[in-house]
Amino acid sequence: MIRKLGFGLAAFLLLGSVSVMAQDAVPTEPEVTIRQEGDRTVEEYRVNGFLYAIKVTPKSGAPYYLVAVDEDGNYVRSDQPNGMRIPSWKIFEW
Repeated sequence: MIRKLGFGLAAFLLLGSVSVMAQDAVPTEPEVTIRQEGDRTVEEYRVNGFLYAIKVTPKSGAPYYLVAVDEDGNYVRSDQPNGMRIPSWKIFEW
């Protein structure tokens, strides 16, 4: 009887942890904020509150993107060929 109760409890905990992990693995949709600044339209793209890209569409001219280089608020135009953006992922932090 105790063995069956132990297996039932273990199965319940295992299924509960799998469902929690599945909820965490789902990527969130980016939040897009669109605003008008003078003669241009600015679209801000955020995920979990982090601003990672800005699309600027001038009234005359081609739109361009500003992409976050780091978490300190530094942005680079993604269409300029002067330099290459090297991917930088945070593997471990303490």
